[in-house]
Amino acid sequence: MSVKFVDPDTSPAPAGGYRTLAIIPSDQRVLAIAGQIGNQMDGSIITGLEAQYAQALANINAIVASEGGSSIDIARITVFLTEEPSDWTSIGKANAQEFPEGPPAMSWIYVAGLFRPDVKVEIEAIAAVS
Repeated sequence: MSVKFVDPDTSPAPAGGYRTLAIIPSDQRVLAIAGQIGNQMDGSIITGLEAQYAQALANINAIVASEGGSSIDIARITVFLTEEPSDWTSIGKANAQEFPEGPPAMSWIYVAGLFRPDVKVEIEAIAAVS
């Protein structure tokens, strides 16, 4: 059994492209994934907030896959950004590519800065796999 996503009719609908509630079955291993940034295997950081967002999601999916899961097993992400995206279409495309079966529960938080000035996005995740 995988993560079950619900938007209860007892609460307001999501304000954006995400799910309100992710229910993790008790027989799953919970993965707490450290903040991922827009870096590649060689350590280089991609330029641009939207590109960093897409790469950070891809990095999260790679980590979940390393434990036998897929994007549908990602219950929640928390996105930290140093500025508002200028191209929301690119953000939507990244979400559609990395979460083809629909987005997880998520929160977006704007911060004054991250650990390096060239890092514009950091994303934490919680996933559940068998």
